[in-house]
Amino acid sequence: MSSSDPSIPAESRSASETSAAHGAKQHAKQQLEPGLHIVSTPIGNLRDITLRALDTLAAADEVLAEDTRVARKLLDAHGIRAKLSAYHDHNGAERRPDLLKKLQDGARIALISDAGTPLVSDPGWKLAHEAVEAGIRVIPVPGASAMLAGLVASALPSDRFMFCGFLPVKSGQRKKEAEALKSVPATLIFYEGGSRLAACLADLAETFGAERTGVVARELTKLFEETRHGTLAELAAHYEAEGAPKGEIVILVGPPLEEEASQEDIDTALRKALEDAPVKQAANMVAAAYGISKRDAYQRALTLKSDG
Repeated sequence: MSSSDPSIPAESRSASETSAAHGAKQHAKQQLEPGLHIVSTPIGNLRDITLRALDTLAAADEVLAEDTRVARKLLDAHGIRAKLSAYHDHNGAERRPDLLKKLQDGARIALISDAGTPLVSDPGWKLAHEAVEAGIRVIPVPGASAMLAGLVASALPSDRFMFCGFLPVKSGQRKKEAEALKSVPATLIFYEGGSRLAACLADLAETFGAERTGVVARELTKLFEETRHGTLAELAAHYEAEGAPKGEIVILVGPPLEEEASQEDIDTALRKALEDAPVKQAANMVAAAYGISKRDAYQRALTLKSDG
């Protein structure tokens, strides 16, 4: 997720600057295999970077960045001098052929975004895709991600989640896309800008239901980090009243509420299961599907079986 503010608390900044020179020497010794290295960078606090990421950036023949000014601040904070060049939406098509040629010749190139994990809602995907098609190794260097940080902070179900990126800007298109996601049995994760947050939440409340659980995570890992919980309707009303917030924003929507099955639904399912399976097996299948006890399902299946 891109960020134009790579700020860092003073206590963290001083610590990183103190060890910068030593870090540069240590990282420069590392050997790096040829290929395209996808390097995750901090989403706010500059110390949220892995040692492997620093090693990779120091040893790369070239570092591709969305904004070289943002990248330079990160590298300077850790005492790394690297060859930087810009790679973004506006020059990607022009640059890719030459970059792919370098990679085929054995170059070691690192790709970073302004913040977070590259290829997640940023322009690096096409380069990685074409590199794979050309038989070039793409090597992930994992680290910070606004999507995962938001999921952890939200405390919403994380056993199943779906990243949906940015929704369309226009309300009608946004509702249409949201409608297609309405019944997905997972926590949904979106990125959004502050100026559109209230309108986006209102559209989600209208489409998913006003009482659907939501979370807005803002400025993650930064000084004014905020995580606000509520229903989609409550969140929409809050940000409408408060005005557009600043910073990078992650919207999370909890899974749809499960509706309790009626006895009629369970009986219908049991009758259908009994056509092809013994009583116990039919009861177990229906119990698992509807979240009821196997004993209750078995007793009901016996009754239905005897009633014929």
